[in-house]
Amino acid sequence: MSTNSEVTVGEGASKVLFSNSAKLSLIAGPCQMESRDHAFMIAGVLKELCGKLGIGLVYKSSFDKANRTSLSGKRGIGLEKALEVFEDLKKEYGFPVLTDIHTEEQCAIVAKTVDILQIPAFLSRQTDLLVAAAKTGRVVNVKKGQFLAPWDMKNVLAKLNESGNPNILLCERGASFGYNTLVSDMRSLPIMAAMGAPVIFDATHSVQQPGGQGGSTGGDRRFVETLARAAVAVGVAGLFVETHEDPDNAPSDGPNMVYLKDMPRLLERLLAFDAIAKA
Repeated sequence: MSTNSEVTVGEGASKVLFSNSAKLSLIAGPCQMESRDHAFMIAGVLKELCGKLGIGLVYKSSFDKANRTSLSGKRGIGLEKALEVFEDLKKEYGFPVLTDIHTEEQCAIVAKTVDILQIPAFLSRQTDLLVAAAKTGRVVNVKKGQFLAPWDMKNVLAKLNESGNPNILLCERGASFGYNTLVSDMRSLPIMAAMGAPVIFDATHSVQQPGGQGGSTGGDRRFVETLARAAVAVGVAGLFVETHEDPDNAPSDGPNMVYLKDMPRLLERLLAFDAIAKA
């Protein structure tokens, strides 16, 4: 079985295409699901914006942030409540949704509602988790581990493919560089694209400073646009951007998230770069 170079997710008018040669699509939402009302507020703004810009939208949010820096870190509203909200969001807005999974048992449960299962970077080599995600038949978005070279992702891709699933997205989110620092090597984007899968650039986690605030993860959102411009200029199938109306008071990943009010300007600029890259 070979990997699909184009991956389509969703239905009808809200169907989203991920292809390294097509117009970029967007995966966006808050880091973690905080409440039903908050999810609907963010989703409504993103749906309207992407409709105006003519780009595909996949809404993302995490039901559980399982790799918090400290035990006191807020983790989300939980699996059962989050799936109810995802179901209601899909009914209201029609777009596909994405969330992280952390254990093999969660895969089949989440796949009943969620369109894209995301493998967190720290778990990108966990064979049993990859196999369980693949066997659901859902699209799988794998975050490249901070500890992996881009060419190492061919083994991750093979695990999913050989488990019967060709619908795979490979996501770049930076590589560990010394202490509390990530760097983005733009060479990784064409290297992973050459493996045959659509490539996503995670612009917000790429500016993380893991554990950089002592008891929590730091980051610097000033460089989200800089890295996103570079990635789009290289050429990617999609962007992953976490956004929040008040990121500095968000329960997780606040330093990395883009202000919701800044998303229109950011996307307009990035679409201009995308049009040139894919002309």
